[in-house]
Amino acid sequence: MAVVDELIRQETNGSISFGNHKLETKEKVDNFEHDGDLYKVKTFKTMTKLERNGLFVYESVPGTSVLDFSENEKGVSFLVEGDEDAQITVGLTEDTEYVVYVADQNIGKMKTGLGGKLNLSVELAGAGEVKVDIVSK
Repeated sequence: MAVVDELIRQETNGSISFGNHKLETKEKVDNFEHDGDLYKVKTFKTMTKLERNGLFVYESVPGTSVLDFSENEKGVSFLVEGDEDAQITVGLTEDTEYVVYVADQNIGKMKTGLGGKLNLSVELAGAGEVKVDIVSK
């Protein structure tokens, strides 16, 4: 997968792609409009963060490149790539149980707390693209 040179873009399937884990210095894009929402992305090799309308959506440490990020009432789905294994946090519905799939493998159930954040680790070093699906029960 290639990094997202423009830092954030809309895909033809209605999803968005964002992040560039190869950047040496932090770069950001503010007020990117997609489906009536405004997105902000900050990214570089040590961190990638996405906000929608000022609210938390996604963060990874170290930085990642994310393709085909899509959300619906059941959860989120995306492809992620990075040079190192990453800790990923996704903003979801508060106090909800989700089933998490990484590379089409069920890694178990996880529950969000009052903040609606779900944390997972993804092995990315040398893996190329890794598919992540987070689905509410």
